[in-house]
Amino acid sequence: MTGRTDTPTRWLRIGIPVLLVLIWLVGGSIGGPYFGKVDEVATNDQSSFLPSSAESTQVQERLSQFTGGDSIPAVVVVTGEGALSAAQLTQVSELATTISAVDGVEQVSPAISSEDGEAVQFFVPISTAGDVGETVTAVRESIEKNLPTGLEAWVTGPAGFTADLVAGFLGIDGILLAVALGAVFIILVIVYRSPLLPILVLLTSTFALCVALLTVWWLAKAGIFVLNGQVQGILFILVIGAATDYALLYTARFREAIGTGAKRWDAALMAWRGAFEPIIASGGTVIAGLLCLLLSDLASNRALGPIASIGIAFAVLSALTFLPALLAIFGRAAFWPFIPKGVDGDPGDNAERLVTDPNAPVRGFWGRQARLVARHARPVWIISTVVLLAASVGVLQLKADGVPQSDLVLGASQARDGQDVLAQHFAAGSGSPAYIVVPQDRVADAVTVLEKAPGVESVAATAKDTASGQVGVSVQGGTPVYTLAGPPSATPPEPTVVDGDVLLVATLSDEADSLAAEQTVRDLRTAFTSELGANVALVGGPTAIDLDTNDTSIRDRTLIIPVILAVILVILMLLLRAVVAPVILILSVILSFGAALGVSALVFDNLFHFPGADPAVPLYGFVFLVALGVDYNIFLMSRVREESKRHGTRPGILRGLVATGGVITSAGLVLAATFAALGVIPILFLAQLAFIVAFGVLLDTFVVRSLLVPAATYDLGRRIWWPSRLARSDVDAVPNSSIPAAEATTRRSRRQNRNDAREL
Repeated sequence: MTGRTDTPTRWLRIGIPVLLVLIWLVGGSIGGPYFGKVDEVATNDQSSFLPSSAESTQVQERLSQFTGGDSIPAVVVVTGEGALSAAQLTQVSELATTISAVDGVEQVSPAISSEDGEAVQFFVPISTAGDVGETVTAVRESIEKNLPTGLEAWVTGPAGFTADLVAGFLGIDGILLAVALGAVFIILVIVYRSPLLPILVLLTSTFALCVALLTVWWLAKAGIFVLNGQVQGILFILVIGAATDYALLYTARFREAIGTGAKRWDAALMAWRGAFEPIIASGGTVIAGLLCLLLSDLASNRALGPIASIGIAFAVLSALTFLPALLAIFGRAAFWPFIPKGVDGDPGDNAERLVTDPNAPVRGFWGRQARLVARHARPVWIISTVVLLAASVGVLQLKADGVPQSDLVLGASQARDGQDVLAQHFAAGSGSPAYIVVPQDRVADAVTVLEKAPGVESVAATAKDTASGQVGVSVQGGTPVYTLAGPPSATPPEPTVVDGDVLLVATLSDEADSLAAEQTVRDLRTAFTSELGANVALVGGPTAIDLDTNDTSIRDRTLIIPVILAVILVILMLLLRAVVAPVILILSVILSFGAALGVSALVFDNLFHFPGADPAVPLYGFVFLVALGVDYNIFLMSRVREESKRHGTRPGILRGLVATGGVITSAGLVLAATFAALGVIPILFLAQLAFIVAFGVLLDTFVVRSLLVPAATYDLGRRIWWPSRLARSDVDAVPNSSIPAAEATTRRSRRQNRNDAREL
């Protein structure tokens, strides 16, 4: 009878882990090749992320109706040494003809000479039907190959900046993953001193990422989400970091179980029971915070919410299925050569002694940390709070109201250099005009407004049967007059009219991505509303897109940050069955985020000399620091609650601190390293996000979770569990080094008797 029972059990112990590993291997093998196919479903067109209600979006959607094609302009500017000769001008015209033969290039405009005669520019429409980055690269290669000696040329304009941005994301599949995984591997080897365990943990995160990417790719292919390089990079880092954190939590529980002498199958089950609730709660908290991004008006933010949530879901699933299966197969061998042989780091004896005698001898770093908390709980949390508040003052220096498009790419940028050259010889806004859609019968009024605007260099209109697709427009006697440059034409040109509207093209005096240009667009919108009425004339173009994006981002962070805090607070209350402890944890996370942002602002301004920050940087930093920082709160406080139910709150806090100190520190180092890996991508937004999150995680790990939270909760004692039963049934012990253990025990009994009498 016994034999019949043991045989299937033995098969299950072998078969279930093997089956789970095979399922993940199949999923990973299918999803792995999709790393090289992300560009098929990704876009870096900023206008595609704006809400449909934005003026710039409405104009962008109608541009192709007026221009006859869906394209994005590139501007080629050519200079020589001094004034260009007639021969050089001829060579430039021939260069334009050569560029016209490049695949993806539409009709190139005639060359336009600058007033000083030292430069020439011509506009190169790039079809958006193909890959804009590849087309611009081909144009640059054609210019480099055919440019006459003595001339220099740059490709700039919206298409040029798009190409530079795409080039900045090129290393996101290879370099980013290699750096992140390499950093995690080194940290894990140092922490666990085992060559095999880090590989098992990295397999957990890598396969989670493969399956997540497979899912996200098909959703983006179906048009459900908008995927860009920024979202892709964050997905990679988030899954690797989160999956590794969850894997470390499970590994710590498995190691404890192995240390008690449990067999590998029993240890796997014991670890699963202990890790299931905190991992599910941590993953659920991060997912809930990310899904709050659905409240955003920016499509990129809305996409990041569900896309990153999918990644976190697979990270949780991998940590609770794939890793347990691997450890159930390898058992103690996973920790070779330092295989646990006993209960390692059991905080029990230290915690019991420290509550009654804070001067009791302890072992290990976290034992000494617990003694510090037991001795000086109130000074520790007060000093920690003051230090974090002081660091938060730097937030006042944070300039997160947007940066010029030319500063988005760190390092070399041909488009940025070309824009500087263009501004020296032409109107700075050449090639990136403002587009105004206005009813045909209100064109004269609109042109009058534009001619009066101080930031507008010239005005034109789209027209039929012209080489450039544009004609000059002015107002004479209250009537719009359209003219071609050069000899007067026998037949006056006609503007393109679509559904009763005309498209005006306004060249701005300032660089299109400058604050001055954005102010010009604001002033134009105000003037059009005043002179023509609301929503009669719509202003779009690259500058308007930047402006609307920044305004929407500021609105998003003002709305979403409080919502995330409320959602996470509710989740913590449900998890801990209390009110006071979750409030303390949320306040600690806010304080940690403020300090991280304050220090980051000082570093950005005084060390890196960044020009500013995108309005979405604080929002993304908050989402990741708060959601992931709460992970460590959950790791710590779920263990504290578990220990408090058996030993009392203060011993439970010390036990929880010692038991989770190592795993939280390891997880914090891993997460900081993975987010720091974003810094290898030369994009300003990602570099700033990398520093904020990496520094914030380290601050959260070594100050908030190691000092502030344990000390504050220890000082409050059982009151942290209010209004749950644990707050009434627990016994507080007030540590005092001058009170002997026996007397302390007597005082605890008297205090409990008084509490019981009071309750009766």
